[in-house]
Amino acid sequence: MEENKINKLFASRGDRKLLSLYFCAGYPTLNATADTILTLQRRGIDMVEVGIPFSDPLADGPVIQTAATQALKNGMSLKTLFSQLRSIKEKVTIPLLLMGYLNPILHYGIEEFCKSCAEAGVSGAIIPDLPFADYLSTVKPIADRYSLRIIMLITPETSAERIRLIDSHTDGFVYMVSSASVTGTQQSFDEQKQQYFRKINAMELRNPRMIGFGISNRKTLEAAQQNAAGAIIGSKFVTLLNDAGGNADIALDRLFAALEE
Repeated sequence: MEENKINKLFASRGDRKLLSLYFCAGYPTLNATADTILTLQRRGIDMVEVGIPFSDPLADGPVIQTAATQALKNGMSLKTLFSQLRSIKEKVTIPLLLMGYLNPILHYGIEEFCKSCAEAGVSGAIIPDLPFADYLSTVKPIADRYSLRIIMLITPETSAERIRLIDSHTDGFVYMVSSASVTGTQQSFDEQKQQYFRKINAMELRNPRMIGFGISNRKTLEAAQQNAAGAIIGSKFVTLLNDAGGNADIALDRLFAALEE
């Protein structure tokens, strides 16, 4: 079986800091997903998280909630998303991850979900509300069969014991949520967050780490890059993508400009 693209990316990055972007499938228009992914790849984004829209996204702030609601109205579903991803599978060289809540994935079927991911060229999945015990007993054995990496989140509230547990039973990377709140943009990371970053650094985890939630300018980007393998940007890019009428090139130009500020 071919080496997982997530593992490959982190193994080959050297000292380079990675940038991963999140957007919601089917937003702002139903058929923009494939084009957005290919544009991000062409513009040098290292990894892409594609959001699976859900009617009750608990961990998300208003920007991503609005995007998910609109995507559902546009007719986006897992079945449609997998069909869109399969259509560009041969062109995609960067790792793709699906980020979504457990409910639609259970409805689709865990086995079927992992199989569809493999068929569509998806390298990993982030399921924020998947209980760790269920991951270990049910999801991991199936995901491993399809070489799909299930990425776990840690927050400033996560105990050291649980972080060690996650680190030893997952592969790919650990998603460090910058704060205990929902997604959204922040102007800077305060001393409390910096302390959390330092604490995790000192643990010397086996897996590389990416920091997400709240990154929207140069200050937050640099803080994330100094304390992890790279940064994940979601809400800011989703807003810019909508403002640009779904034109990912324009949204990226504006994002790169904001990250210089």
